[in-house]
Amino acid sequence: MPAAAALKVLIVDDQFSVRQMTRMTLEQIGIRNVYESENGKDAMNKASVQPLDLIISDYNMPEMDGLALLRAVRGHPAVRKLPFILLTGRGDRELVVKAAQAGVNNYLVKPFTQVTLREKIEQVIGKLS
Repeated sequence: MPAAAALKVLIVDDQFSVRQMTRMTLEQIGIRNVYESENGKDAMNKASVQPLDLIISDYNMPEMDGLALLRAVRGHPAVRKLPFILLTGRGDRELVVKAAQAGVNNYLVKPFTQVTLREKIEQVIGKLS
């Protein structure tokens, strides 16, 4: 069982307000090591040099969207097994299927609650003690 305080999580979203809201929600859960990126390219750079336990990425972003980031992560030897939660305002089935085929671990529709975020993280990582 991972301790929430020990987890290292990267939030990837082009909107500052969404990154801040997600950070605050993670901190309420007890996750303190939170890193941020505003696009997939920056996230990939950070993920390849910073040890992480989880990526939570928005789908719709400029430069490299969440699905492209997911594919890049799955194709990179150092981070290919990193748990990945895709965050989106779209709940359409086509995107869910594409994300599943690309190897997403979980999917979260915005807006979300602290309880929902915790459940999605625990489904991927295990109970947060």
